[in-house]
Amino acid sequence: MPLSPKSQALSALYRNCLFRSDDPVDTHEQVTEELSDHVIRWKNGAPDSALFKAELNHLSLYALQYGAQVEVTPRPFDGFTLVHTSLKGEVEIECDGTVMSVTEGRTAVLSPKRSVQLRWLPGTQQFIVKVPDALMLEVSGRSPDAALELTPGRLLPQALASQWDLIAQSLLNIVTQSGDGDIRGEWRDHFERNLALFLLVHQLPPAAAEAPLSLESASNAADARLQHGSAKQMEALLEYIDSRLCAPISLEDLARVAGVSFRTLNVMCRRHHGVTPMELLRNMRLEAARTRLLTEPSCSITDTALAFGFGHLGRFSAYYFARFNELPRDTQKRRQRCA
Repeated sequence: MPLSPKSQALSALYRNCLFRSDDPVDTHEQVTEELSDHVIRWKNGAPDSALFKAELNHLSLYALQYGAQVEVTPRPFDGFTLVHTSLKGEVEIECDGTVMSVTEGRTAVLSPKRSVQLRWLPGTQQFIVKVPDALMLEVSGRSPDAALELTPGRLLPQALASQWDLIAQSLLNIVTQSGDGDIRGEWRDHFERNLALFLLVHQLPPAAAEAPLSLESASNAADARLQHGSAKQMEALLEYIDSRLCAPISLEDLARVAGVSFRTLNVMCRRHHGVTPMELLRNMRLEAARTRLLTEPSCSITDTALAFGFGHLGRFSAYYFARFNELPRDTQKRRQRCA
């Protein structure tokens, strides 16, 4: 379900209100401190501004509203990218000459080099993610002082909307459940890196977007000898997954353990298990989650889902039902009846 002001996933964000004000000067100062120095022109409607914030390891998540119609002209961003999702209303954005209409439910990615201007309609509320360049450089394997060649402004295609919503809601769910153990910090880092990788793959120019995938070309020589993989490699892969069911695992990790490219890894998993590598990982985690629900009466469904890397609780239930033909709560109730 797309993000909206009433989304349950936003509840933790709304609990941390940095300010609420009808004073234009106060609003300008608060938003400048959190996001970027800017000029703001107040137009139609009465000011009813509010800013909510949550922080992860690297990312800052915000919900921002002005109430009135405003025209905001920030300076070009220094060391970060902003991702804007319209929860309610519409924002028209002009970024380095590219004009975008970010209607309700749409998302824009902004990394202006020269100029940016945002025109908010009355009653608009935006979900904003502040992504530091340092995180994207780290994910791409580049040195901290390298330059990111990002598209200055881009409206995320509707075909990618569901992926973005899943990433955003996973991060918000992690915020809701934060502070309950060291493993959560590791998962926060995993989900944050996934967001950065999503932006890199879908915003960098094609030539640059291919650069981080050097593992593929590096493994081509091995592919000539291991076109279909082997039972021994598959066994090593399963052992690796089983040893890290409660820890982040990426597709790159799986390829390295098997010693093959992404393409050959996919062939191996389909040949031996009839699924893709990430589906295999998900299925093994679902099996482990089911075992926990059946054997540990005191465990909660939320904690179980997060322990095995399912940051989006609704998606966890859907995956679980598709695999076991029952919801997690049904498994838990059955275990209680048998106790």
